[in-house]
Amino acid sequence: MVATENSHKHPTLPEVVDELKKISDIGFPIAAMSLVAYLKNMVLVVCMGRLGSLELAGGALAIGLTNITGYSVLSGLAMGMESICGQAFGSRNHSIASLTLKRTILMLLLASLPISLFWANLEPLMLYLHQNPEITQVASLYCKFAIPDLVANSILHPLRIYLRSKGTTWPLMWCTLASILLHIPITITLAFTLGYGIPGIAISMFITNFNTLIFISCYMYYKRMPEEPLHTPLITLDNISTTTTTKTLKYSLGKEWIILLKLAIPSCLGVCLEWWWYEFMTLLTGYLQKPQAALATSAIVIQTTSLMYTIPTALSASVSTRVGNELGAGRPNRARLSTIVAVGLALFSSLFGLLWTTLGREVWGRVFTNDNEVLELTMRVLPIIGVCELANCPQTTSCGILRGSARPSIGAWINFYSFYLVGAPLAVVLAFVWRLGFVGLCYGLLGAQIACVVSILIVVYKTDWGIEFLKAEDLVGKSKISTSEECAHAHEDQAVKCEEGFLKEKQVLLDCDPESEI
Repeated sequence: MVATENSHKHPTLPEVVDELKKISDIGFPIAAMSLVAYLKNMVLVVCMGRLGSLELAGGALAIGLTNITGYSVLSGLAMGMESICGQAFGSRNHSIASLTLKRTILMLLLASLPISLFWANLEPLMLYLHQNPEITQVASLYCKFAIPDLVANSILHPLRIYLRSKGTTWPLMWCTLASILLHIPITITLAFTLGYGIPGIAISMFITNFNTLIFISCYMYYKRMPEEPLHTPLITLDNISTTTTTKTLKYSLGKEWIILLKLAIPSCLGVCLEWWWYEFMTLLTGYLQKPQAALATSAIVIQTTSLMYTIPTALSASVSTRVGNELGAGRPNRARLSTIVAVGLALFSSLFGLLWTTLGREVWGRVFTNDNEVLELTMRVLPIIGVCELANCPQTTSCGILRGSARPSIGAWINFYSFYLVGAPLAVVLAFVWRLGFVGLCYGLLGAQIACVVSILIVVYKTDWGIEFLKAEDLVGKSKISTSEECAHAHEDQAVKCEEGFLKEKQVLLDCDPESEI
């Protein structure tokens, strides 16, 4: 039986190689998309800089605010559907995945309403907090024109996860690349040719995301497949009485929404807690003795970590898909193999980040600045950031494992205590009590990453994949793959029995008449 599969069987070399190919096939396009998104943000910053120093300062503040209060929330909430869709596609219960996609889009659109109100009324709040009026005016202007982008992201994030859960990532990459190629001329035209400035840059953002959405929607339309019926539906009109139909349907819908929210909210917290910590570090940097050099170095560090984050993001997404698919298909042993291979890849790839930030720190620092003070501080902290990457890459990858096995709440709790109960106090003590300055803040980040990776790897190591399979079966229903395999085995056994009966009959005839032909 599938449920009793030996999840502690040692994988063979061909199995490991096959798993490497599957993870790479899913992860490479995701890494490429992350790199393209990084370049898109660089284009925005460069264009803001060309408009002037005030526009650059206000635009940078706006980008930080939109990331913290909007994009991180939508991205995190959307990740709640990864567990359900990954396991649903693995079990071939496509209707569950489709319903989850629709519910997630609705959930994100509803979440966008309070975010939109906040962005629309940002200027009075920032002035109340005694922020610079001119910078605040530019930032609030950007946020107001970026509100339509919330609608685009509310649909785009779930569609990406839906396709990624099927292992369909190459079309996502080409759709994203096509929209980014249009993004550059659109941004230049709106910001400079038409003279819209900061509003033009904000408008170009949501036009680019809507273009991506259109390309993906066209792909899904032409590649659409008829939805398969649920193998084990939670409710059918045939097996409940007429008097209780409405009540039971409402209960079922409510239960399904609760399941989605239980996965979405912890996923959102897990993403936001880590994103917010970098903003917390930037805030503390402003209170150091030499804040100007420290803030400039902080900007370089954030750009560096954002670039290095492309590989962990790709590994996290690909292993989440692989683990979810295999658990849904009733193959816990393959889910365990995906986990081992992904963590191994994470540890290996993190070495390149360490080498880059150690051996190439001066060259990389000069890409951003020629200021000797900033460059010297950057060269001191980049090796620390490289060591952070040794922990960050397997930690981010392991978060994908937890999402694929429908356990995002564990990752959220680990992120909370690692970054805010370990990292934050350590950063404050080292930076302000021991007076290590910005270097102390980076050591605080390192402490948080070490606590996080140790905790999450222990959780992954102690996972009972047989139990996780049973949870997946309860979440998305019994796998149709396992059912078809059982039928195939049954037919195979019947054929063997028929053949054995024929051979016995043939032997009896030969014993009676050795010269007969059969």
